[in-house]
Order: sequence, then structure tokens, then C-alpha cells
Amino acid sequence: MKCNKVHNKLIFFLEKELPVSEMEQVQKHLDECSECALFAAEMKNTLSILDSDKVRDENPFFFTRVKARLENQAEEQLSARPVLTKVLQPVAFSIILLLGIYGGFKLGQAPKTDFADNSLSEQEMVPYWNELDAEPIESFLME
Repeated sequence: MKCNKVHNKLIFFLEKELPVSEMEQVQKHLDECSECALFAAEMKNTLSILDSDKVRDENPFFFTRVKARLENQAEEQLSARPVLTKVLQPVAFSIILLLGIYGGFKLGQAPKTDFADNSLSEQEMVPYWNELDAEPIESFLME
């Protein structure tokens, strides 16, 4: 038997899943070939490591303890927030809102002007705003 065929059948040989005739052929080849015997020993060592149970059993209450710690940590963070921040933040937003409403009313009101003092300046600007009285459009179009 060739080394390549032995390498392909080696795992099945170590797990004893080959037919009896092939098991004898592989064993005969391993007795004759030192390289394949060394490879088989390493493979057997690797399989024994994989077969050994290295997984530790977890504590059944591990998840419960971790969850409780996370909840306690979240509660501590919430309680560590200063009370002044809880009170001052809504008050500051309320003041800003009231200032905005007051400013909106002030901007929306018509400006109060004193007609006695500003009569000359209004008369100078009025013709530009209302020039229909100064020059009727009918006479302008007729010419």
C-alpha cells in the first residue's frame, strides 16, 4: 500500500471504522514505514487531545449574576446624575421657550411711530411707495 492511501485512510484506521482487511493492510504498512508510523502517532496524539473534554461546565447561575450586575450598574449611573441637572434642564428650556414666544410677538407687532416727528420723512418716502396719486396711469397711457 502506498503512503498517500495510508494517509487518506489513517483517520478511519485510528477510529477503527475500516473493514478488517483494510485495517490489516494499513497496520502492515505502518509496521514497515517509519514516516507513516510517526505521522500516525502524531495524528493519534492530536485526536486524543481533541477527544479529551477541555470544556469546563459553566456555573448555572452565571448568566443571572451577570445580568444582575449590569442592572445594578445601570441603576448606579442613573442615581449618580445630579439632581440639579434634572431640575435645571427643564427650567432652562422653559425660559428659552418663553423668550422665543415673547420675541415672536414683538417681531409680529407693527412698529409704533410718532407721526408728529416723522411726518417729513414719511412724505419724502410716500411718493415712491404710492405714486399713483402723483401721476395717474390713465393720463400716462394716453400720451
